[in-house]
Amino acid sequence: MFSKDIWPVAITAALGSIGALIASALSLPAPYLIGPAALVTLGSLAGLDLKVPHLVRNIAFLSVGLSMGSGVTPEVLSAAQAWPLSFITLAAMSLALLLIVYAVLKAIFRYDPMTSMLAACPGHLSYVLALAAGVKSDLVSVGVIQSVRVLALTLLVPLFVEMSAPVGTPMPVASTTITPLALSIMGAAGFLLGRGLDRLRVPAALLVGGMVVSSTAHLTHLVEGGIPTWLQIPIYVVLGSMIGSRFAGVSLSDLKSACMAGLTVTIIAGVISVAVALGVSRILGIPLSAALIAFAPGGLETMAAMAIILHADPAYVGTHHIVRLIFLSFLMPAMIAWVRKR
Repeated sequence: MFSKDIWPVAITAALGSIGALIASALSLPAPYLIGPAALVTLGSLAGLDLKVPHLVRNIAFLSVGLSMGSGVTPEVLSAAQAWPLSFITLAAMSLALLLIVYAVLKAIFRYDPMTSMLAACPGHLSYVLALAAGVKSDLVSVGVIQSVRVLALTLLVPLFVEMSAPVGTPMPVASTTITPLALSIMGAAGFLLGRGLDRLRVPAALLVGGMVVSSTAHLTHLVEGGIPTWLQIPIYVVLGSMIGSRFAGVSLSDLKSACMAGLTVTIIAGVISVAVALGVSRILGIPLSAALIAFAPGGLETMAAMAIILHADPAYVGTHHIVRLIFLSFLMPAMIAWVRKR
C-alpha cells in the first residue's frame, strides 16, 4: 500500500527536479518554476500517475508567504500609497477580461453560457472548480481551459518580463538569512494564522498567514534576513510540479477539445493584462516587471514566487493577486446568478 502511494509522489519529484536542472542549464528565467511545470505536464499528458501531497503543497504556500514578507520594508510601505488606484484598475481589468472571454467562449467555441462564464474567470482556479461542481456546466472543459491558462502564463510571463523589463534571473541571495530557530517560529505562527484565516474563507490563507507574520517580524526588527536558498529552490520546484500535475488524468480528447479555447483565453488575457500593466507602470511609476506579474491572471502562489525569483517587488505582486482573488470571490456568484437569469 505504501509503495503504491509513494510512487506517484516520487516520480513527480524526480520529473520536477530534472525539469528544474534542464531549465537552469538553459539559463531560462524562473527555471525552478518553468522547468518542473513543463516536464511534469508532459509526464501527466503521457499518462503517468503524478501527485503533489497536500501537506507538501501547504508547506510550499506557507514558505512563499514567509519569503514575500521578508521583502516588506518601510520603503515598500511608503510606495504602497499609490496602490489603491492600482487595485481599482486591477478590479476593472478583471471584470472586463471576464466579460470579453465569456463572449468569445460562447460565440466562437460554442460553450454553453455557464461553462463559458466559469472558464472565463481570470484566476481563482480551485474556487472556480468548486463553483462548477455545484452548477450545470462542463466541469472537464472548465478545468482544462483554466489549467491551460495557468500553465501558459507560468511558462510565458517570466520570458516576457525578461524581454520587456530585464530584472536578472539568478536566485536572489539575501545578505543575511533567517536563523533556523526564527524560521521555525515564524513558520509555526504563520501556520496558525493561516488556519484561522482559512476558517474565515480567506483565499490562499496559508500564504497570507506567512506573509503577515514575516512582514510584521521584519518591520518590527524582530527578525532580519531572507529565506535561505536551500529552502527557496525546492519550494519553487514543488509549485511548478503542482501546476503540471493538474493535467494528470486528462485524456487527449478532452485536451484537444479545450486546449485551443484555453490558448485563446491566455492570449486575450495576456494582451489585455500587458496593456494595463504598461499603463499602470507609466502613470503610477510602478516598476514594469512588478506590474506585468501583478496584472497577469496566473496562480497567486506561482506569480508571488515568480516575483521573488525575478526581484519584482513581491509585496506589490502578492497583494494585487490577493485583492484579485477576493474580488473574484464576490464577483463570480453574482455573475453565475446573472447567467442563470438569462
